[in-house]
Amino acid sequence: MARKTARLRFRDHGPGAPEEKLAKLFEPFYRGDPSRHHGAGVGLGLALCQRAVAILDGDIHARNHPEGGLEITVSFPR
Repeated sequence: MARKTARLRFRDHGPGAPEEKLAKLFEPFYRGDPSRHHGAGVGLGLALCQRAVAILDGDIHARNHPEGGLEITVSFPR
């Protein structure tokens, strides 16, 4: 029997991220494209989210949405 999950999806409508950098988005202090940052942020947001989701036995993944933008999916067991 498949595990029942609850999913949350968050999507922006920007340029997305290069495929080879998607996994790095969850590394502490990693900032995707320095030219897009205006001094704000230190690269901890998704790393903290990943830890919080893991504590709750969930999963978090990033992908480029087929229609553009970055999509983050968070899944929790129900």
